[in-house]
Amino acid sequence: MAASSSSSSPQRDTCLNFITHLLQTLKHTIMNIFFHEQDLEDADQLSQALPQTIVSSYSSRQLKHQVFLSFRGEDTRLNFTAHLLKALKDTGLNVFFDEEKLEKGEQLSSALSQAIAASNLSIIVLSVDYASSKSCLAEVSDIMDRKDTQGHIVLPIFYHVDPSNVRNIGGSFKTSFEDHELKRPIDEVKRWKAAFVEVGKLKGWHIIGGKFDRPETEYIKDIVEYVIKKLMNNYFRNASEELVGIDDQKKMILGLIEQEDTRIIGLWGMGGIGKTTLADVVYKEVSQKFEDSCFLHNVSEKIEKQGMESLRDDFLTELLKQEIHIRTPSIGQGFIQERLNNKKVIVVLDDVNDSDLMNDLGVQHFGEGSKIIITSRDKQVLKNGGANKIHEVVKLNENDSLQLFSIFAFRQLNPAIDFLNLSYKFVRYAQGSPLALKVLGSRLYTKSKRDWESEVDKLEEYAQPKISQILKRSFDGLDELEKNVFLDIACFFKNESKEDAEEILSCCYRGAVSGISNLLDKCLIDIITAIPFISIDYCECISMHDMLEEMGKDIVRQEAKELWKHSRLWNPKDVYQVLRYNKGTDLIQGLKLDMSQIDNLQLCPTVFDNMYNLRVILFYFSGRKFWKKCSEKKLLADQDDSVSLPDELRYLFWDYYPFKSLSSFNPINLVVLRLTHGDMEFLWNEDSYQNLVNLREIDLTQCKKLRKIPNLLSAINLKSLCCNGCESLVQHPCLDHLAFLKTLELEGCHNFKKFPEVPNHFSILELDETGIEEVPDSVEHLTRLEQLCLRKSGVKKVSSNISKLGFLRSLYLSHCPITEFPKNPSELYLSETQTEFPGNSILKFRSLEFMHIDHCNNLKFLSELPPYLRYLVAHDCSSLEKVSFTNQNLYELESSDDSHEFFMLFSNCFNLNQDSINNIEANAMIKIGSLVKKWEKESDCDPPSLVCCFPGNEISANTFEYQSMSSSLILRLSPNGCSGRRYLVFVICLVADFAHDHKYEDVICSCECQLTATGGHYEKLKSEWFCSPEFELVQYMGDHVFILFSGAMVKNDEGYQEASFEFHIKKLDLSGEEEPMKVEKCGVHVSYVA
Repeated sequence: MAASSSSSSPQRDTCLNFITHLLQTLKHTIMNIFFHEQDLEDADQLSQALPQTIVSSYSSRQLKHQVFLSFRGEDTRLNFTAHLLKALKDTGLNVFFDEEKLEKGEQLSSALSQAIAASNLSIIVLSVDYASSKSCLAEVSDIMDRKDTQGHIVLPIFYHVDPSNVRNIGGSFKTSFEDHELKRPIDEVKRWKAAFVEVGKLKGWHIIGGKFDRPETEYIKDIVEYVIKKLMNNYFRNASEELVGIDDQKKMILGLIEQEDTRIIGLWGMGGIGKTTLADVVYKEVSQKFEDSCFLHNVSEKIEKQGMESLRDDFLTELLKQEIHIRTPSIGQGFIQERLNNKKVIVVLDDVNDSDLMNDLGVQHFGEGSKIIITSRDKQVLKNGGANKIHEVVKLNENDSLQLFSIFAFRQLNPAIDFLNLSYKFVRYAQGSPLALKVLGSRLYTKSKRDWESEVDKLEEYAQPKISQILKRSFDGLDELEKNVFLDIACFFKNESKEDAEEILSCCYRGAVSGISNLLDKCLIDIITAIPFISIDYCECISMHDMLEEMGKDIVRQEAKELWKHSRLWNPKDVYQVLRYNKGTDLIQGLKLDMSQIDNLQLCPTVFDNMYNLRVILFYFSGRKFWKKCSEKKLLADQDDSVSLPDELRYLFWDYYPFKSLSSFNPINLVVLRLTHGDMEFLWNEDSYQNLVNLREIDLTQCKKLRKIPNLLSAINLKSLCCNGCESLVQHPCLDHLAFLKTLELEGCHNFKKFPEVPNHFSILELDETGIEEVPDSVEHLTRLEQLCLRKSGVKKVSSNISKLGFLRSLYLSHCPITEFPKNPSELYLSETQTEFPGNSILKFRSLEFMHIDHCNNLKFLSELPPYLRYLVAHDCSSLEKVSFTNQNLYELESSDDSHEFFMLFSNCFNLNQDSINNIEANAMIKIGSLVKKWEKESDCDPPSLVCCFPGNEISANTFEYQSMSSSLILRLSPNGCSGRRYLVFVICLVADFAHDHKYEDVICSCECQLTATGGHYEKLKSEWFCSPEFELVQYMGDHVFILFSGAMVKNDEGYQEASFEFHIKKLDLSGEEEPMKVEKCGVHVSYVA
């Protein structure tokens, strides 16, 4: 512990008394705190002393301490070099409290750092003279570093100090730091300051002291309960400090999940009461116990936007880990239903308002032991949906409400004493609603006491204020900018990417980014990671609680009785009326229309003329898949080639735009232009200059008639240009002056012949299925290029300068020769290329992880492949004779990405010699052994699966010691000769005959295993492997051998004596028909891992 000044004081004595009481309470409540005089000698004593959850956590983490206590003490207690204590035994968990715990010969700084590293949680008691100690500040710096990098929990106690003085380095702390700046290196003091300030921003307890404050024993009780809660939560790294008052309800739901007769659990309650939060906490705690899991957020909203069929496909794709498209209203009988029957899953369906949803999504087909949690405001929906148990999510009690309110109003876990009575008033007004408490607290943060009293007076205007009235008060307190941003998000930009929303709104209002930040601080919006509206990639998106969204829309509805006097319109019926009867006015600022909800409408070219303040047009199809036909157009063009659009437009999204051009539109204010599936032949006249300085994005996907992109000289801020599927496009202008351009997509532009001129900083070029014929020498100037995609293009020549691109990691080519390669590739896709790898050329590709070289008929040798290559497809390489791998000792298996399996496919490579087949098999077993070893050290999740396939009909007896000439076998397991735990690891080998098969198909292998112990105790395992490359089907011919492994094949040995296996192979063709295949032979290899 840090040294202090030699003199004592009442302040320091009080601090030490408080810490002593805290330690005593911790000792008696959580654990024995092991001082040198009372060490426990063995693990049995430890088990008796600690709750079982903490013991198991300790066993897995092997941490020396649970709590590190940092405080400012006396010199006589902190003389590290004078006091030598015997080393702590590796026998239990404790709180690191003072210097007596340092092992002999250690230096202070390293010992403290190690003690912090060996702890789960740090309590920092910030007293008046805390910052005067260099060692204390070094502790804080180390603690906060570990918080940021390792998820270390930090709990500050502001003991007789003002938290604002910590955050702002005021009062006595200012004097202390000024003194350090005179004596210590400036960089060191800056680091201390930064950490100290961050501690001041954390939520903790503020103990003022004196006769008006609570007794310290009560604070200690609260602190200890909080520490217990944190330490006993196995998922504390994912837990939010805002999860207050949820433990009892969580335990109840976990208990229901354990009941075999409870399959569907309903969570029922009013909006904002915490249904989604409760479901999320439960889901995170139990999801790893199930084979697969899925949390489907905002179901009702998703159905409205994308349609039930689209949502169901996404849902099943997530569960089955394969792209699913069902063309019928129901799942029906068949292979998908059978696969669902074999899966034990947990699923959360959040915000359901239709009881038919359960049948539509097929939850009735889930396997035995599956659990479905449904949240809804309507109890009848849950009853009709078949819920076995319905739990009413209850309001927070007064104490929990006060704590949650304090988190947002004070950024600490208890209210300031001067605000205690006022805090209780707001808590009572919130009526236990977490949403209302967050919004109220955020609104009052940093406000004066007079502001608080004024807010109370306004709320007292309502006898019993409703939650909606409380939320409305927060809206009323916004400034004009924030109100407009809030309403735009509620009506148009909910679930839009944060980046796009900020750019669009910034062109509507000055200071919009600040406005979004303020709304975030006031808990009126949230930022989540999701797939935004009209996108396929995850990113930061703006989210808003549906109660707040409805409140915003209601505010717009109240603007006027007549529709055309509303500032924003989003209801399909309302927008249709305005467009049909040409009722637009200058009051309308935005239109959002789901065209799937309206009848066909012939548009007048002057329909927008009176809406000259219109800033947003968002015309889209909900649930639209890209394969749908253009015959679904609902807004139709008149005889004119274009429509008159207002100059104030910032956001123009018009799916199936029916006019030939935008020639009568001045895009001076436009930020985003999305005209997917449009009928345009050109955008605007090439001769007319267009000021495009605000334009950030152009998306013209599937505009099949578009011939040319106009001059973009003035679009200096353009970031993205997407022209995928523009079949008639023959050219676009030079883009190398666009310094901010990051994305150019030209996939499917069959008539586009010339390699595009883009800025040198470009990182990704998507040019698949284009007419481009050559990768020119000038490619060497793209020094930052990371990915180049030219699959199924017209490329006949690739410049050797491609080898100069040091950042190029992913190269995708097909049907063309290539002799030079990037320096450090991680992905090479060379399908049907005239490619050979002379000598040991692949050996230099140490970074290579993905290699796709199917149908390379000239390829004879693959020598010295990297041993831990993750993905290799060499399907139908008819000339391939030799395959070898370099010594695995020269490489190290990198940390695995669990979402990607190891896949090695040599199907139909019938010229492979026996040595090569032996090498492939040996490499597969090396990979599996390395995955298991890595899993032993990093056992947070299962190791990834492995699929290896090559021609043949023999199973190696040296590798697979148990074999059968059928689809099943039974084996005896070796007894566990040691007293410790061991794991059983099974590797599978199957032989299938494809001699009579002439279809392209997906091959699916599955295994059912039963482990049986003495006395009849048994456990069943299931695993499934997809044996075709990603996103494509292959045609197998003749006999093939499959080597298979997955995390499900690793099991803790509970005294099992026998293992019985049943294997299956199925084919799934392009039509979706399935056909079982005969397993010709099977084999199993067992290893025992202690």
